[in-house]
Amino acid sequence: MASVAFLGLGVMGYPMAGHLKNKGGHDVTVYNRTQGKAEQWVAQHGGNLAATPAQAAEGKDFVFSCVGNDDDLRSVTTGPGGAFKAMKKGSVFIDNTTASAEVARELAEAAQASGFSFLDAPVSGGQAGAENGVLTVMVGGDEAAFDRARPVIDAFARMVGLMGSAGAGQLTKMINQICIAGLVQGLSEGIHFGKKAGLDIEKVIEVISKGAAGSWQMENRHKTMNAGKYDFGFAVDWMRKDLGICLAEADRNGARLPVTALVDQFYKDVQAMGGKRWDTSSLLARLEK
Repeated sequence: MASVAFLGLGVMGYPMAGHLKNKGGHDVTVYNRTQGKAEQWVAQHGGNLAATPAQAAEGKDFVFSCVGNDDDLRSVTTGPGGAFKAMKKGSVFIDNTTASAEVARELAEAAQASGFSFLDAPVSGGQAGAENGVLTVMVGGDEAAFDRARPVIDAFARMVGLMGSAGAGQLTKMINQICIAGLVQGLSEGIHFGKKAGLDIEKVIEVISKGAAGSWQMENRHKTMNAGKYDFGFAVDWMRKDLGICLAEADRNGARLPVTALVDQFYKDVQAMGGKRWDTSSLLARLEK
């Protein structure tokens, strides 16, 4: 059993922290900007709550965070009352936020200077993956720190991989989102085309999903897409945030992402339709408007 803190109890962090407590058997202290959510978590799972990230992190072996963006991450780490001021020597900070590679490198350097380790460890699998404890975790950082942290991360993960030095986890998550964007747009166009052609979409998917066109998106989203229901996963607002990170990194490294840039604009259209909190499969709604 390890002494653990978890900062950020949103739709992902709340169940992830629960798995650390219940499946991992760890001693968990939680912090959330809205304290009522932390109180709810403690009432459900036990453990402790803290009033600030620093109080949560004090004396802990491992500190996790899962917050909104780069600025939120800096707030809970190096901001006033941030966790970095209280991290003990030799401990490990594991950040599960989808953020930029730049902030990951910045915080890894700050952690090293203070005698502890930082791992950027964004996740994939959505809310369902978090609730079921089967997330994929892409990690950047020091191998020794990764080896120490992996048994703890395993409490909410199905796959955990060290991708390279600081920032490599975030870069890998960017690739994940780039691939998803293209897949969902292709699936949306396929379903839209099939409807216009008068085909039975269920029969079509039953056949093509077993061939080269098959994907997780096809298997798990085609039924709800065909029914015009878009409340089953990662929100459009969040996807646009992630694609913005991808496109900004591409500007820095010279990568060409024409499809990603186009799909990002399609998601902008979905937002304008009132679909900010629809899931990412709502690209179909744009085609059918």
